[in-house]
Amino acid sequence: MSWFELAGKDLISIKDWTDEELRIVLQVTDHLKALHYEGVPHYPLKDKTFLMLFFNTSTRTRLSFETAMTQLGGHAQYVDASTLRLSLEDRPGAGETIKDTAKVMARYVDGIGIRLLEDKVSRYGEGTEIMYRFAQYAEVPVINMASDVYHPCQALTDIYTLKEKLGDLKGVKYVIMWAYSPWVRSWGSVQSELLIAARFGMEVVLAHPKEYELDREIIELTKKYAQESGGRFEVTQDLDDALKGAVVVFPRNWMSPRRYEIGKEEEIKLAQKYTDWKYTVKRQRELCEPGYLMHVMPVDRGNEADPELCDDPDLSFIYDQAENRLHVQKAIMALTMGGRLKV
Repeated sequence: MSWFELAGKDLISIKDWTDEELRIVLQVTDHLKALHYEGVPHYPLKDKTFLMLFFNTSTRTRLSFETAMTQLGGHAQYVDASTLRLSLEDRPGAGETIKDTAKVMARYVDGIGIRLLEDKVSRYGEGTEIMYRFAQYAEVPVINMASDVYHPCQALTDIYTLKEKLGDLKGVKYVIMWAYSPWVRSWGSVQSELLIAARFGMEVVLAHPKEYELDREIIELTKKYAQESGGRFEVTQDLDDALKGAVVVFPRNWMSPRRYEIGKEEEIKLAQKYTDWKYTVKRQRELCEPGYLMHVMPVDRGNEADPELCDDPDLSFIYDQAENRLHVQKAIMALTMGGRLKV
């Protein structure tokens, strides 16, 4: 397919994109990253505007998207959702509807990014449903900058980073583990990580305590992708067994399926049952081969992973991951917003 066929396409979940489309993103990322390091100006989105609608705060997401749009020759407009008259409830008197807001935004800008996580909605999945509704009404591409179910930009960044570091990923053992933290974190990054790693043929192992099962639909889709790609997928509640022979480890806290039922304080208490679920130097040395550290950040140092692992120049990929958000998102925006790329 032509790269230009991605113009106008939404990116809300990687499940909506074909393998060929995902690989095109990685190819364009290589091209744009090379131009960046060669100091060659590249402005495929000159005079275009990308609206960043934030319901939740961020560090890497805002900085990387805003910088990316500047480097592509366009403008990124930051909008705090609390400053709008927008209502996520479609009922009289609540506020301006998603339909009206999306249609108006599309008259002003060339692309829309949305960040909407679980603490801004009333149930699991609602944030992602809202993004799909924006995409239904906006006549410009909508990009998911993190939702309660998916984080496709992070997933593409992570697979790009792994390919950059390790080359062919077929059969590489990747352990995605629940890790203790009192932060009570989202499912989106973890679930998107499962999906994309399975699609690229990795040997994916998901390790978590019994109370921390993920979305059953995501688990079944991960199984399907692993079968199609020639990879493997398994789920276990035995952390040390999971880490045996791990080439890459992703230690990340996430909330339980009962998050909306029991509330945040009870979630914190539940996590305290598993304070030994951490990626430690001892586990890395005794179990992994070699156990490169991946983390989407912010990392809860000392809980999710030992600081020594985070700072190990040979084992830690976390800062390269963070940088690659910039390059991957440049590719995503250039492709979906109709940029003309000189190759």
